Amino acid sequence: MAEVSAINADELTAQYINEALSSSKNIKTESEDAFSSLLSSAMQMINETQNLSNAAQAEKMNFALGYADNTHDLAIAQQKALQAIQYTVAVKNKVLEAYKEIMNIQI
Repeated sequence: MAEVSAINADELTAQYINEALSSSKNIKTESEDAFSSLLSSAMQMINETQNLSNAAQAEKMNFALGYADNTHDLAIAQQKALQAIQYTVAVKNKVLEAYKEIMNIQI
């Protein structure tokens, strides 16, 4: 039986942002690379979330139609999809929070 662990959204968000910011060389290239890296990470995360959600939906349909009789697989697929959605929403909230903070900076 697979084990599902809790996700600490703050730690994972910081990890994504640090990975996005660590690959740059100079100031102009750094901001372009950081943004493109952050954007590609976000798109990858959204795609993974969508895939897990689709897998959970397929598992639910298979169970409902009688093609599968293992409730553990259904519960695991649903829990993975739920965790992915919660994590994606937490990252989105942190990005919006950072954007609002940047917009409030006085120049």
